[in-house]
Amino acid sequence: MIKMFVLIVGLVLIGFIAWWFFGKHAVATETADVTNDVQEIDVDVNGGYSPEKVVLKKGVPAVLNFTRRDPSTCLDRVVFPDFGINRELPKGEKQAIDIDTSKPGEFQWACGMDMFHGKLIIK
Repeated sequence: MIKMFVLIVGLVLIGFIAWWFFGKHAVATETADVTNDVQEIDVDVNGGYSPEKVVLKKGVPAVLNFTRRDPSTCLDRVVFPDFGINRELPKGEKQAIDIDTSKPGEFQWACGMDMFHGKLIIK
């Protein structure tokens, strides 16, 4: 009886772990509004990125404002490999990052340890 209980609990845990890492989860998405010929979006860094997906208009200068609230050293940098950006995010300070919107596409960003990710869509 106890072996059956342990087996069932183990299978439930395996299923939960698989869902957590490989399942589809809701992603916060924000589309930039253009004000004074500039697009600007605030990204909160606290246990991940919010919004996690940012949509920008092609050809309009853009600024992403990252504010890190999380004390974790994992999130103390943000890296945009396609744009050659690797910027430190001091805790509690807003860091403005200029984004080149001259070419459309989907681009990834990540923390310095590549554990937390975001997506930038330029169209």
